[in-house]
This record gives sequence, C-alpha cells and structure tokens, in this order.
Amino acid sequence: MRINEVERLVGITKKNIRFYEKENLLHPGRSLENGYRDYDAADVEELKRIRLFRRLAVPLEEIRNMQTGTLSAQSVLRRHIIALEEQSANLLNVRAVCEKLLENGEPYARLDADAWLSKLEQMEKEGMRFMDVKDLDRKRKKRGSVTAAAVFCALMAASEGFFCWACLKEPGMPAAFFIVFTAIPAVFIVGTLLALYQRMKEIDGGEEDAAAKY
Repeated sequence: MRINEVERLVGITKKNIRFYEKENLLHPGRSLENGYRDYDAADVEELKRIRLFRRLAVPLEEIRNMQTGTLSAQSVLRRHIIALEEQSANLLNVRAVCEKLLENGEPYARLDADAWLSKLEQMEKEGMRFMDVKDLDRKRKKRGSVTAAAVFCALMAASEGFFCWACLKEPGMPAAFFIVFTAIPAVFIVGTLLALYQRMKEIDGGEEDAAAKY
C-alpha cells in the first residue's frame, strides 16, 4: 500500500511516517516497478505501536530498544514510570512557584526576576529540581548516538592498527597500497565524527517537534 493509505489507517501524517523512517523505526520495502515505498500490514501495525508509545511520551530510543529486543516492553514501561514520577515531582515544584507568583500579584512588567531566580536557585540547593521535561529525551538520544559512533570508530581504528601491524610483519608492500588501505578507516572515522556532530545539532535543535505529538 502507498503512504496515503497508511496515513489514513494509522491516523498520523506523512511527515511523521517519514520521520519514523528517518529514525530507523520503520523499514518499508520498495516497489520493484518504480522504487516507491511499499508498505504492508506489518508496517501499519508497527506504526500503531509506535504511535501508542509516543502518545505515552516514551522516548524514541526506548521504542528502538523494544524493537531490537534490547529491552522488553515491561522494562521500558518500568523505566518510563520512574521518569514520569520524577517529572511529576518537578511539575509540582513548578506549580508551587507559580502559585507564589500568583499570590504576589505583581504585573509582568514589574516582576523582580532576579529575586525570583535567586529563590529558585536556593530551592534547588535545598533539593528541589526545576528541569526541562524534554531534557531526558535529548540526553538519551545523545548517549545512544555517541555510543554508536564510539563503537564504530573503535572498530575502524582497530582495523587500521591491525593492517599497520601486518605491514610491519610483511615489509615490501607498495606505498600506494599502504596509503589507500590506511586512509580508508581514517576517512570513515572522520565521516562518523562529522555525522555525530550534525546529529548533536539536530538533537539540540529539537529535530521535528511535530513528530513528538504522535
């Protein structure tokens, strides 16, 4: 089936379907005739599961962990409940400060922001937390991206080290051959680091915030 039909069946937009493909959460086939994406019933069911967990604010990385079998749905839900409890405590703290601001009754233009910020800092020192509820999702994405990049770079570096060791054991290799085979892993490492840098920028920029609604 085509993406328009999938959009109707699942109840999310084409933009979000493509976003999940970009995040490697969905892997539709390709038509042999024209190369278009060709979705099947399994893709529709996968999208419904993704939509369910995103509606519950489960991070994308955790959905990926369930898909790959790294974590069970039960483990993800237990972790998510703990994160929600932390967020609830943070929201209660924010509500308490909002109530104090309301009781104060000062208009926006006359608010003493420095005084209130000092109060927040003091409350944080006493154990209260004021954090961006989206910060946890960003940190998880960054941790996953850095880990994947580090593993790949380590493998490339190891392969280059092994090749150099083999060259030392067998002298007489043509210089051009040596340069090419030592340059290839280096190019992959540089490319991975550049991709990681771009990924960090995307995460800090919020990526496609519209997709977080689904």
